[in-house]
Order: sequence, then C-alpha cells, then structure tokens
Amino acid sequence: MSDLKTGVILSHRYRILRQLGSGGFGETFLAEDLQRPHQPKCVVKQLHPFSQESFVLETARRLFVQEAEVLEQLGKHDRIPTLLAHFEEDGQFYLVQDYIDGEDLDGKLSGFTEVDNIGLIQEVLEILQYVHSRNVIHRDIKPANLIRRREDGKLVAIDFGAVKQLRGQSTTATGQKSLTVAIGTPGYMPMEQSSGKP
Repeated sequence: MSDLKTGVILSHRYRILRQLGSGGFGETFLAEDLQRPHQPKCVVKQLHPFSQESFVLETARRLFVQEAEVLEQLGKHDRIPTLLAHFEEDGQFYLVQDYIDGEDLDGKLSGFTEVDNIGLIQEVLEILQYVHSRNVIHRDIKPANLIRRREDGKLVAIDFGAVKQLRGQSTTATGQKSLTVAIGTPGYMPMEQSSGKP
C-alpha cells in the first residue's frame, strides 16, 4: 500500500487528490498540476511492485520506464493519454499523464447488443491500428483499460504499463528463442501471451 496521502505534493508540482486504483506494479492517483493555469487534473502513477525481490523490482522498473518511453512516442493521439512527466522522488518512480474524465467499461458490457459490440470493436481497432503502426503492442486491452470520455463519448485506451515494443526476436546461445514476461489479464490475453511467447 502506498504512503501517498491526500494533499501530498510531488516534484513541487502535483498535489494528490485521491487514489484511483492499484495493481501489481503500481497505484494511480488523481492529482492537480499546481504549475499550470487553472490547476488541471492529471493522473500520477506510482511504482509499487507486489514484491521486493530483485527480479520483480527490476521488471517493474523496466515496465515503468518502457511505459514512459512509449507514451512519449505515441505523442498527442486523441485516444491515448499524453505523458506530462516522468520522475523519481524519494526512491519512488512516477509517471504523470493526462486525466481522462469518463468511465471505464468494466462491468458495463453485459447489456451490449451485437451492434454495440461491433461499434466497440471498431473503436478499439482504430486505437490499436495507431498503436501498432508505432511498433507497439498494448498487451492488456480489457474493459477496465478502456474509458468512455465524458466530453465527446469517444473511447480512450489507458494503462500502457504492459506495452511491448516490437523488436527482432532474440536467440539464446543454445539456439532457442528468448521468452518474454507474460503480462496481461487472464481471460483477456491470448494463450501465446500467457505462456510468455507473444
């Protein structure tokens, strides 16, 4: 559990308002940017691995750095939160990105019709087409990581912590292809991904 409390100011700039969620590698908080006009809301992600084992810490840190790099690379796409900052403070690692005002789709798909589902899939594919064109795979597309933006009703993909940048496959000294860390949510990831061979 994080020691970030309401009112804490990070990097002399981001005031924590409340916790939004938590997962295996981090927690997310709603914050306000004190150095911008009108102090707009933003999301602060704090690295918080589920274990202090060196492998887990190294993996979590690598994924956070990779998420920052990918968010920077994906730029200002309308359906992906913009990276605002990336910093370490008091031995903790943070990402700051745009706050998307809306609701995620977790638990909201049961009443969808076939037409609703087709529309949803088309929207997700539009985002993924852009992401894939930048040689990136999200690896954790699920209802909780899709937000219906209140302002215009558009779908926005969030939580790029599980992304993978496409590179040539590496081969070990014994001639075997190297495995990657299996990341994603059971029930939403394909079998080859859950076995570590995306």
